[in-house]
Amino acid sequence: MCRLNKYKTQLEALNALSLKGYKSDFRVEDGKFILRENKKKYNPGELKIVEYHRFEGMSNPADSSVVFAILAADGHRGILTSAYGTYSDPALMELLEKIQIKRQEAGQ
Repeated sequence: MCRLNKYKTQLEALNALSLKGYKSDFRVEDGKFILRENKKKYNPGELKIVEYHRFEGMSNPADSSVVFAILAADGHRGILTSAYGTYSDPALMELLEKIQIKRQEAGQ
């Protein structure tokens, strides 16, 4: 599985992913994922979740979030950050379920 949770904070994860080339943010609009840096629109089938990291709110469960590292079929990389649990966006979660999740190779 690609869920690593090896970072203590969301900021630490974002910084590490940036070093791996995931520097731009994705946003979702009208069922499409849009890369902020170039405004390119992607359907879920054109994307792959390479890794993701969940973070629990230390004092408030409402602060729970998940960071997704996403790779587009054309090679563009980006990050999508979202709340999860009670405050997650059901429409976003439905779209994310349509994206292929990269499985970790044995020995990695």
